[in-house]
Amino acid sequence: MPGPKMTIPTRLVVATLMEDPTREMYGLEICAASGLATGTIHPILARLEKAGWLVSRWETIDTSLEGRPRRRYYKLNPDALAHVQAAVHRADTKTPALARLLPRPAGEPS
Repeated sequence: MPGPKMTIPTRLVVATLMEDPTREMYGLEICAASGLATGTIHPILARLEKAGWLVSRWETIDTSLEGRPRRRYYKLNPDALAHVQAAVHRADTKTPALARLLPRPAGEPS
């Protein structure tokens, strides 16, 4: 399964999602956790989803009752998790000094 280029912002988004691969997160949650702006993460999320690394869904709410727009939730595709981990490992191997600066999922050695 080919993946997107592992830029620093992409790696931050992936690291955020890998904190709990089964958890769904919406865009602003990912922004806050990764430290990236919404204009940065949404193209990354689209590329990750196109590559098959993510799955997404729109929540079903009554926007007038909730007083906010619907949220789109993203999570890692369980079928692609091994590919995602391998891509992160390859990227860390290519740039080990940079890898030390990026956050690590809980329980993963630094």
